[in-house]
Order: sequence, then structure tokens, then C-alpha cells
Amino acid sequence: MLEPQSLIAPLLRQLETVIVGKAGVIRDAVTCLLAGGHLLIEDLPGVGKTTLAHALAHSFGLQFSRVQFTSDLMPSDLMGVSVFERERAEFVFHPGPLFAQVLLADEINRASPKTQSALLEAMEEKQVSVEGATRPLPQPFFVIATQNPHDQLGTHALPESQLDRFLMRLRLGYPSRPAERLLLRGQNRRELLDTLPSLLDSAGLARLQAQVQAVALSDAVLDYLQDLLEASRNGRWFAQGLSPRAGLAILRAAQVHALLEGRSYAAADDVAAILPQTAAHRLQPLGSAGRGAFEQVQAMIEATALR
Repeated sequence: MLEPQSLIAPLLRQLETVIVGKAGVIRDAVTCLLAGGHLLIEDLPGVGKTTLAHALAHSFGLQFSRVQFTSDLMPSDLMGVSVFERERAEFVFHPGPLFAQVLLADEINRASPKTQSALLEAMEEKQVSVEGATRPLPQPFFVIATQNPHDQLGTHALPESQLDRFLMRLRLGYPSRPAERLLLRGQNRRELLDTLPSLLDSAGLARLQAQVQAVALSDAVLDYLQDLLEASRNGRWFAQGLSPRAGLAILRAAQVHALLEGRSYAAADDVAAILPQTAAHRLQPLGSAGRGAFEQVQAMIEATALR
């Protein structure tokens, strides 16, 4: 069996040719998908959110669909509908774009809360209930959602219950000057996406995810994670603390981080490295002196000593 690094390193290099100068964000995005979680990419329009989502799906070799979320998008537009077919004299279900291994929910916060909530069952249960029938979704099933900042016109804030379904929230930010020069001089990103080969497939992804679950977790690592969870709940840093579901998500992401570092065991450093990306979108800072949730999580990490 190939080592994880021999499979993942080419994938990371390929993604870095599409999203230039954002190696850390790309690594986090790959970590999220290897951990089996859903990914939320939040930033200004035009910085590469949709391009990154396309590149991830292409590189992982997964069936892909894209939905542009708008104010008039209905839940049935996502899940599908039954249509009466005269030749068969019966109603036949026509699945919507939700029935794909990777769903790109583009500008998710431009849709109404009713439509946003239609994703909840799919993201959590990997199935949907349509017209009284429960229908399983393809395996694997990932949602990669992009959203614009909340202060932009026509956006609706995602509810806390939906934010908690995303394992990570990432931001791309503006490129550095050298990276932007490469973009300006380089091939059109859309054309480049069409030339990307698939470096993994569903079976390869499943094998990697099995190796993630085999990464060893010591009592010391679990103690450190529980210390951080308790710190998030003590009322000093945040209005409400992290849930047990968040703790499980953080642990799985830490296992992926360790695997990418070439280790068969997770360390406390792996937990600290992925905590801001996996926790900040679930938390509301208190007494932060102008700090956002991401910075507040980092401050909490610094204040939580290793045993």
C-alpha cells in the first residue's frame, strides 16, 4: 500500500498550481475532506473560492455538481422532484444536484433560510427525505459551500445549527503581490481546471480515510483536547462553548494533520494546529477587545498549557 504522503503530495502540488500562494489554505481544505467533513469557504467575491472548490472535486476524482444559491432557490431545486411519466403511468423521481459526491453550494448565504436548512439532513445524515421517502446520498458525500461576508447586500446569516455541520471554515484572502503577478500572467483559471487530471477516486479516498481512523490517540492528546473544550465553555472566552460534536470533528482533523506530517499517532500540536479552522465558526467571542473568533481561539490555545 502506498504511503499517504505519496498519494497526497501530488494532489497538493496540483491544487497549488490553480490557487497560487495559498498552500496553507489548500492543505486545510484537503484535511477537511480527508476527515470526512464539510467545508465552508468565506471571503470576498473574486478571490478564488469557487475555483478552489472545483479544483478539489476534480483532483479527488469525485462526481461533482454545482448550485448557485439565489434568493428564489427552493428546497426541491436541490433535492429533486417526482414527475409523472405517461409512458410508465407513474411518478418517477428525478434527483436534484444534491445527489452528487461533491456538491458546490455557491454563495450559500444568498438563499433563504428555508432553503439553507434543506441541506441540514443531507449534511448530517447523508440522506434526504423527499415526498415521504428516505433516499440515501452517494458515498462519499461532501458539501463545499462558499459564502460572501454578511455585510454584503442580499445575504442571510447561516444559523448556528448549520454552521456546526461544517468541519472547517476557511478564508482565502487577497493574494500576495508575487502570487497575483503569476495569476495575471498565467493561464485562465477556468481553462486550467478543465485540464486537471483526477489523482484519486472514491476507492482511494476511502483507503486514505481508513488510515486516518487508524492514527493513534494517546490519553495525553485526549486530555489536551478536553482542556481546550472546557476552556471554551468556562465563560471567559466565548458566549457558548464547543459541543461534543465539535470535539469529535476537531479530533478527526487532528488525526489527518498527523497523517500528513508522516506520523501514525496524533500529538497535542496537531490539535492546536487545526483548532482555529475547526472551532472559530462555532463560537461567539466575549471580551475580545476587537478580536474575531479566530484570533480569540488562538489566544485560548496560548493560555491553555500542555499537561
